[in-house]
Amino acid sequence: MKFAWNALLLTTTLILVPTTANSESVRENTTNGLIVANEPETDKTDNNNDEETEVTTEEKRQQLIQQLLPDHSEETKNYLNQLAEADQSYQAGNHQQARDRYQKAKSAFYPEAFNPEKVESSRNPYSDPEQLSPGGNVFWGYGKQEFDPKLKSKSLAPLSHLVEQEPDFIPGHIRYAEALEFFDQREQAITHLESIVPQYPEQVELVETLLSLYEKEQQWLDASLTARRFALFNREHERAEEFSNAADEYFEDYRSQLRAKLRGNVIANVITGGVGYALTGSLLGPFSAIESTALLLQGESSVGERLSSRLQEELPLVEDEELNEYVNEIGANITQYSGREDFDYEFYIIKDDNLNAFALPGGKIFINSGAILETDSEAELAGLIAHEIGHVVLSHGFQLITEGNLLANVGQFVPFGRTAANLIVLDYSRDMEREADELGTQLLASTEYAADGIYRLMTTLNEINQNRSTPPAWLSTHPDTAERVDNIKTQIVENNYNRFSFEGVKRHQQMQEKVAQILADADLEGEIDLQGEEEEEEEDSPEEIDLN
Repeated sequence: MKFAWNALLLTTTLILVPTTANSESVRENTTNGLIVANEPETDKTDNNNDEETEVTTEEKRQQLIQQLLPDHSEETKNYLNQLAEADQSYQAGNHQQARDRYQKAKSAFYPEAFNPEKVESSRNPYSDPEQLSPGGNVFWGYGKQEFDPKLKSKSLAPLSHLVEQEPDFIPGHIRYAEALEFFDQREQAITHLESIVPQYPEQVELVETLLSLYEKEQQWLDASLTARRFALFNREHERAEEFSNAADEYFEDYRSQLRAKLRGNVIANVITGGVGYALTGSLLGPFSAIESTALLLQGESSVGERLSSRLQEELPLVEDEELNEYVNEIGANITQYSGREDFDYEFYIIKDDNLNAFALPGGKIFINSGAILETDSEAELAGLIAHEIGHVVLSHGFQLITEGNLLANVGQFVPFGRTAANLIVLDYSRDMEREADELGTQLLASTEYAADGIYRLMTTLNEINQNRSTPPAWLSTHPDTAERVDNIKTQIVENNYNRFSFEGVKRHQQMQEKVAQILADADLEGEIDLQGEEEEEEEDSPEEIDLN
């Protein structure tokens, strides 16, 4: 009411007491003796300023859009146009003509990249001792002798040298693990096999040896993950179903273990809670261990759902229906081959122009808008998504949770603004990344997309990484990019995956334009802060996210 009253007084004053500025516009009406104000002239200045502001805003919007869209060389534009023409043939059902066009374009743009003669195999496992080198034969001769408790070094030393010099000799690793266990070094035996099994995922003897050690140590979750990895990587193996069932059984053992831990925590916390209440008058605080254990007990899907719900509230997500359908369609094309039908896969797009993506347990995958802008085709984006699905299928995120790492990454601090999604970079191990690359490439090759999508994306990122002081967020904890590129290339060549299949260039370019428009509008509205527009000022303190 105070504001309304003051406004009324001000209006009355302006009407009854003309100022010098408007006194000239007042004339006396001699006919009736009234003083009447002339009608003011239309002020065109404000309108002109408004128009100039509107033009300036639209110009800035267009500038932002152009900055966000890829700035390709003429050579790259020509290459993408050739792929787009091949896409037309593919979609018209002329697959052989499309294959010829894809092959012609890629052979010219990536000469010799996939020449089998220039691709070195990363591993050539064997079990025949006759293939050992002379030195390896000597070490194997000592190593396969019966273990003597009094001669520890006599057994361990030659086997240690053997696995180092002849890493492809599978019996050597198994015998070395047996020796370590015999000499009361079971933990070291597990550590050794954990480093070897991911390099030779098809070697069933290695997997069985590791599972046996896990059982003795009651490491049920590790056993479950290892058995499932074998089933996923070797779907055609005669024992694939057996290992898949074993994975389920091991996981039930893990849940039983958690329940026992939960009961123990309840008892412990009742005691400590009572003590705490006696000392402080409060029971708050002691139940964090119970809550974390109960969270794990719910399983991967429940954990991922809870984390995803909180992040959806905190992160600026793209709501455009067409874009979300685009990404979810790509994801669905891949997940149908994942072998994990127990997950409800969901895909979200974050309004962030940095190239980043992350996957939560149970199939909740978040992709930065920058991933769409930085990729050149639907197949390349599918490669990135396949990699993240690989992490989901292999339960890497859930494994990090059990180690306390994922909740620390996702659950502590996520600030608003441009860097919001980039703090969420999960600390996967080198072996986890190798496995996600391999399974992701395998999944991509199962779809209609070109199998080298992830390879071309990684090649581009490797070049970006070399030219930037700060690597893209997606690579910041993904070590040895060049080595990973070589591994993916080797996998494609050795398995004869089809590189000359659907790319999806034109539709992807349309989605890039839509993304650029959405990000530009979000920037102008202050919802996000795009790269290159950061002012030199202190960043606001990040906001803590409650994941409970």
